[in-house]
Amino acid sequence: MGGPALSKGARYASTTPVTLAQGWHLERLTPPSRLFGANGLRTGSDGRIYVAQVAGSTISALDVITGDLETISGKGGDIIAPDDIAFDPDGNLIATEYMDARVSIRGADGRTRVIRDDLPGANGITVHRGRLFVNECRVGGRLMEVPLDGGAPRILQDNMAMPNAMEVGPDGLLYYPVMGSNDIWRIDPDGGEPERVAGDLGVPDSVKFDSEGFIVSTQVASGQVLRIDPRTGEQQVLAQLAPGLDNCTFVGDRLFVSSFTGEITEILGGGQTREVLEGGLMWPLDLTVGPDGSLYVADGTYFHVLREGRLQVVASLFSPGTPGYVRGVTAVGPGEFLCTTSNGEVSYHRPGADAETEVVAEGFDQLYGVISGPNRTIVTAEFGGGRVLSIRPGQTDVLASGLNGPLGVAFGPDGNVLVSESGAGRIVSINGSTVDTVVDGLDTPHGILVRGNQLLIVDVGLKALIGVNLETGTRQTIAADLPVGVPPGVVAKPLRGTPPFSGPMGPFAGITAGPDGTVYLSADAEGSVMALRFTE
Repeated sequence: MGGPALSKGARYASTTPVTLAQGWHLERLTPPSRLFGANGLRTGSDGRIYVAQVAGSTISALDVITGDLETISGKGGDIIAPDDIAFDPDGNLIATEYMDARVSIRGADGRTRVIRDDLPGANGITVHRGRLFVNECRVGGRLMEVPLDGGAPRILQDNMAMPNAMEVGPDGLLYYPVMGSNDIWRIDPDGGEPERVAGDLGVPDSVKFDSEGFIVSTQVASGQVLRIDPRTGEQQVLAQLAPGLDNCTFVGDRLFVSSFTGEITEILGGGQTREVLEGGLMWPLDLTVGPDGSLYVADGTYFHVLREGRLQVVASLFSPGTPGYVRGVTAVGPGEFLCTTSNGEVSYHRPGADAETEVVAEGFDQLYGVISGPNRTIVTAEFGGGRVLSIRPGQTDVLASGLNGPLGVAFGPDGNVLVSESGAGRIVSINGSTVDTVVDGLDTPHGILVRGNQLLIVDVGLKALIGVNLETGTRQTIAADLPVGVPPGVVAKPLRGTPPFSGPMGPFAGITAGPDGTVYLSADAEGSVMALRFTE
């Protein structure tokens, strides 16, 4: 195997220590995330805020007095990709599973059963007098009453433009935001004609009520928290936060809002706010370094740049010209990025005031790593199809097929394409019609990077960064005990996605390097980005 002995590496803000080879030093550029996104919020009878996390397949309970955070349903559990939460009169927790078209109920004894598994985009949920109401946050979505025994839903409204988190008001009517039409509506839970309450908002994605019967609604696009009179539609801005707000809840008279970043914020009087939980990365995937030396991070809903130690949003699902959920990314010039997205597209994204996305090819099955070759030829790994593709405008060639879970791609020193075959535990080289094994005996390789004659491999199964000399075949474990992949003993359950916004969503621990030789990798298990540097 070769290489020097391992030693404990320097670190900060760590969940577990990383073990490093001699001469290597590690720094976390972003702190580990306490929440993997913060989507649905609901206050339980115990006074804690229950937080649904789609990206983390987790439900946590937050004590707003002590700051303690308890996992109620974790990754690998029976509830997958929870987006919103409600409680029935007996205290049972009910969750919509946005990317798996399900609604599940978790009893006080910890047992879970699926109520329905045929509600695509299941999202907004509330319980009123023992009756369960659910909507589908998708184009053409439905608002319905769902019997707790799993019987056929009763449709209150259909063909809606992305309804979201909802609540029954003091007047007994069901209030719900519609993101696609940028307004809030209400309807009698027993049926009838819906009525528009307020419009021209900042893309509302939640509705709750304060103690005086006023609507409180988060605005995902504008970042505003609004208080709205349900009788007149008159609006008041309670707070101005960053775009990406997702939901809100009250603990007594105290108002808390959530963000896709995992941030929980308390809204105080006079427009003041208090950070309760710091936000961070929720789904770090691929990484790239731009021509200016800045590090860019694909994070599911967001595409970030890291400057002066802080994450800044370059694009999001809610920004103009967005590329969508970015999985694989590589910088191809100043202000230009080549992206693969979760809905099977390959595109060039040019962020900025006049942001635009140019789709080069589409219709693929789970694209991940992507690189740019001579004459802007694109090479990408199609995980679902088991293929490696070469793409030019109007032309797609299959470089290799029959691969077992290809994820990462890189050009070798000889110009051949190297691919991490995650399901086969190996790295292969593609030379014409020949596929040769370069490195075997791995577990689950994800991102790969070539620096000179050295191949760097992020193996999420081994939880290691492995260096291989491509001339001699000598291997070295550069870093062990990395927070990548899933915890030991946990089998992550697939997220089926929500077409047309995304196909199946899966992890990808990316890797890249800066001009000074610094190696960056995404530590998806803790939601951080790490920098590794070698010094003699």
